[in-house]
Amino acid sequence: MISDSIKELLIIAIGSALVSNVVLSQFYGLCPFLGVSKQLKTASGMGAAVIFVITLASFVSSLVYRFLLQRFHIEYLKTIVFILVIAALVQFVELVLKKKIPVLYKSLGVFLPLITTNCAVLGTALTNVQEEYGVLFSTVNGFATACGFALSICILAGIREKMQYNNIPKAFQGMPIVLVTAGLMAIAFCGFSGLL
Repeated sequence: MISDSIKELLIIAIGSALVSNVVLSQFYGLCPFLGVSKQLKTASGMGAAVIFVITLASFVSSLVYRFLLQRFHIEYLKTIVFILVIAALVQFVELVLKKKIPVLYKSLGVFLPLITTNCAVLGTALTNVQEEYGVLFSTVNGFATACGFALSICILAGIREKMQYNNIPKAFQGMPIVLVTAGLMAIAFCGFSGLL
């Protein structure tokens, strides 16, 4: 019984992080993926913040859905409620970091408020409801999804840093070569579909 649950959790984690990568397979969160991936340092900061927020948002939204929305039969309000939960969580995290860890708060800068508008956070919370995951499974799915986001944005940032030194044709300079690179990454991540 316990080993079956652990096996299912591992399948969800691998599937969410690699096979159904939130950016490269589902195309959620493309704005920060393309906009914040110019340098590895900023991309890793964004990835760490997204891991924290998506994991926490998955946990809290799962609790709210189970013990509030389902109890009062108002499941149709889930999108609005999840948006409010995510916005409140990001504001709470921002206040705590500003007060307790000002160095980390300054290093994240504008990336923390940007997470509120990252559709990957809302998409993960809605996926957890759609798949009927419990609180534990929702949290694991949120953590794995966020790790997949962080992995993909860091890979793209590393590639973009190296591309600065390449001789790229004028028509492909800037965003076109970034989109081609992201497309090639998506094709490469399709290779993980054989894992499950």
